[in-house]
Amino acid sequence: MNRPNSALSRHKASQQVAVPTGPRREQSMPKLQDFIEDRDFLGALTFLELQRSAARDEKLLLWLGYSAYHAGEYKKAIEAYSDLIKIPNFNPEIHAYKSCCYYALCQYDEAYEECVKSPETPLQIRLMYHIAHKRGDENTMLMYHKKLGESIPDQLCLAAIHYLRSHYDEANDLYKKLLLDNREYNALNVYVALCYYKLDFFEVSNEILQVYLSTNPTSITAVNLKACNQFQLFNGKAAEQELKTIQSAAESGNIFNDSDLLRHNLVVFRGGENALQVLPPLIDIIPEARLNLIIYHLKNDSVQEAYKLIKDVEPTVPREYILKAVVHAVLGQETENREHIKLAQTLFQLVGGSASECDTIPGRQCMASCFFLLQQFEDVLVYLKSIKAYFPNDDDFNWNYGIASAAAGEFKEAEEGLSAVQDERLKIDYVYISWLCKCYIMNGKPSMAWSVYFNMENSNESFTLLQLIANDCYRMGQFYYSLKAFDVLERLDPDPEYWEGKRGAAVGVLQMVIAGKESKDKLVETVEILRNTNNPQVEYIVRVITKWAKDNNIKL
Repeated sequence: MNRPNSALSRHKASQQVAVPTGPRREQSMPKLQDFIEDRDFLGALTFLELQRSAARDEKLLLWLGYSAYHAGEYKKAIEAYSDLIKIPNFNPEIHAYKSCCYYALCQYDEAYEECVKSPETPLQIRLMYHIAHKRGDENTMLMYHKKLGESIPDQLCLAAIHYLRSHYDEANDLYKKLLLDNREYNALNVYVALCYYKLDFFEVSNEILQVYLSTNPTSITAVNLKACNQFQLFNGKAAEQELKTIQSAAESGNIFNDSDLLRHNLVVFRGGENALQVLPPLIDIIPEARLNLIIYHLKNDSVQEAYKLIKDVEPTVPREYILKAVVHAVLGQETENREHIKLAQTLFQLVGGSASECDTIPGRQCMASCFFLLQQFEDVLVYLKSIKAYFPNDDDFNWNYGIASAAAGEFKEAEEGLSAVQDERLKIDYVYISWLCKCYIMNGKPSMAWSVYFNMENSNESFTLLQLIANDCYRMGQFYYSLKAFDVLERLDPDPEYWEGKRGAAVGVLQMVIAGKESKDKLVETVEILRNTNNPQVEYIVRVITKWAKDNNIKL
């Protein structure tokens, strides 16, 4: 299903699967017929342009328009049809042919103006139906919907509208019915496979697609779809490997330079490489280009750029709702704007609570995100635990699972989740570091929390982390590391509260040693830390510790 105004449509039709629309041939022209039967429309166009220099007649112009249209040279086709319209007593159906060209160029107003000049024919009805959809004219759509018949072109037209409106089940039902009645229409397998792809049945899509690929192994559309399935099932490398089939079969040049669709998908397969060069010009041609550019900006922390692209989008399918929710959630958290957060919650809940998505993985992720923003972490875990098995090595999932578990007090699970994160960019984020340290402390591993601090560079964040270690270790009875943290804090900032914490931690170390819960050698460092402190209370505490040590034959 080629996208209008894409360089993809300029490849030979032998690589396409769409049934062409345009003027019917009126007379056999032996030499031209060879090109047409081979579906070599570029060859036919070249042949006709040579003929045109020698003669100028109506039949030649009709063939010229036909060939130019199917070669993707829509402006040349418009010129040919415009010349035909100037001929006295021309066939008014030519307006519909010219309208097809404007539609392919995404010039829907011009397409409408030409189409209404054509008499009502099956082609004109189908074209008006699709133009009305593109122009958002629901009343006109309804009127022309009623005029569609049971013919194969009309049913294909209806299925295409279902697909374009994201009604993939309805589109699939029509395509499968047509395929059942017309087994020779092999290309319908691609349409069925495309619907299954949109429904996230990637393996099923590949199985059906193989029927077409077995006889058309170098079809750009089919190979591209298989690559997309491989990307969803495996990764970008597997997807790119599939595309090498059509590059190897190309007679000359670089197939990716000639195809908007392939260049777009290559950006996705390569994790956003060259996104800023490739995607912006495709925003109004390939719907997914806008969404993928938004994702690129989010991954590169350009939240405002992502917001500019999504703010005026009225979502119609789950992935659009989800992406808009994510942008508002990130923007709301960065700017502390409750309106953005509230809108994100609403959008997540709309998807997660819908009948079609509630039991899907994205649907459960949405509900988890909604509750996360509401800070209802027990509810977050209900949804995340139900899908945990599907994300064993996903850093984003492990991050969210770890933080939600910690916020809910499940620190063992939290430590496992956070420790599984591999992305270095995430591991240097203070949010990650602070929650991981909290988990270490709550799980009785204060030395690991101290090691994390020790390896940090001096900054405001390291000072804040010291406060967390000092206070949480104190609450957990891990007085030795609390003492060390309060000691550094007091040296950095002589706040009386830090001395009080330090004093209490020093006494706590002695209590732990007396109870046999801390090694006696910790008293040596405790005394050393206290003696390096300028406070009149130090001498009394040191005297108490040294007396107990002497009574118990401990050398300080």
